[in-house]
Amino acid sequence: MSTAKKRPNQPLLSGPSAICHPLVLLFFLVSSTLSVYFLFTSSLRSSSNLNKNTAPLFIIPQPQVIPNHGNGNGSSRTESRLLRLPGNPAKSPAMAEEEPGPYHNWEQFAADFQEMMRSFKIYVYPHALNSSSASPFADIFLPHPKPTNPKLGNYFSEHMFKVSLLRSSLITPNPEEAHFFFMPFSINNLRNDPRVRSGESISRFVADYTERISREFEFWNASLGADHFYVHCHSVGRMAASQHRTLLNNAIQVTCSSSYFQRLYVAHKDVGLPQVWARPSVDVLTPPSKRDKLVFFSGRIQNSQVRQELITLWGNDTSMDIFSGRPPYPYEEGFKRSRYCLHVKGYEVNTARVSDAINYGCVPVIISNYYDLPFPNILDWSKFSVIINHGEIKSLKKILQSIPRKTYLSMYGNLSPVRRHFIWHQKPTGYDSLHMTAYQLWLRRGTHRLLQ
Repeated sequence: MSTAKKRPNQPLLSGPSAICHPLVLLFFLVSSTLSVYFLFTSSLRSSSNLNKNTAPLFIIPQPQVIPNHGNGNGSSRTESRLLRLPGNPAKSPAMAEEEPGPYHNWEQFAADFQEMMRSFKIYVYPHALNSSSASPFADIFLPHPKPTNPKLGNYFSEHMFKVSLLRSSLITPNPEEAHFFFMPFSINNLRNDPRVRSGESISRFVADYTERISREFEFWNASLGADHFYVHCHSVGRMAASQHRTLLNNAIQVTCSSSYFQRLYVAHKDVGLPQVWARPSVDVLTPPSKRDKLVFFSGRIQNSQVRQELITLWGNDTSMDIFSGRPPYPYEEGFKRSRYCLHVKGYEVNTARVSDAINYGCVPVIISNYYDLPFPNILDWSKFSVIINHGEIKSLKKILQSIPRKTYLSMYGNLSPVRRHFIWHQKPTGYDSLHMTAYQLWLRRGTHRLLQ
């Protein structure tokens, strides 16, 4: 047998076995690590520079934590906000602090609003336009004949939305150019119709109607309802889509009862509608110097534990006018003579007390956990209202008295431009409730995930 001899100039290791040598492995490991590090840091620098100069076309909003001065139970209330409007570059905190008024970014919003008014179109199903197409339930679909009737109460916004929309420039008779399709049934009218009335019957009616338009029109099937919406201010309306899964998952509910604690309300898909009562317009607000009461609240307490606690703790405080039931003077006087007016959760998160407070120049104090407030991507609520967690009622007076007078006067002043957004007109104008709500829909155009 012959024995292989080592060549004089042969390296210690060659061929595939060389890569297994510890020194070689160490060399490759170090060089690879350094390459990845420099590549990663370079990418971060490039990304940082890019983000300084560009903004995405649409930002899906994330819940923003609102300070509650410490509620003692370690929890915080969150309010949903779109922190950046489309095309709006991110601002530094210093720049944000210098921006005046009650808006996140008025200039950007105003520009977007004008674009919406120019291009946004809504198609209304014909059942809202003539009685023959909606018979025998014409009243469920047609606009209310007396939408300013005070007896409509909590459902004023639901009816005024339809009346105002049908007289707006946003309506198109051509469904091919529509961004959204309005399903014009009225939950309030269904609730008052003896043929329907119950929550289960209402949800069945709505499911049947959805099936009907999917058969008679091609628009529902084109998007599986993702570009459809309906409007309601009755609490039972939350269950309206419960018997039609595609309607529930895809269509947008525009609702006064916008609580993101409720499983049938989906924040950032659905839209919060301002709840407004038909009140006389107020031309001149009572100045701060004439407001001699710290707080005003008046309302029923039967369905609300938090209201019961409020009455127990503060009902006898002479610096506050807090009443269970109606006050001993005209209701609107409480808003006119007080600096702060409470919106306290009742059966639902929403009441008209927010819009009443704004209308009469009283800074709203919102004690309603999980309330997805109207227009949060436009209005900076911290600039004209105070938001308090349910657990902080014991500290209510301390919180309000600790607000510097300069801050209060700023919030009071910011109510003036905000008031126009909480007003309905039979023929919409400017930045009123109809157009502000339409803007929320405009932001959602083409962004929905379809679920079957």
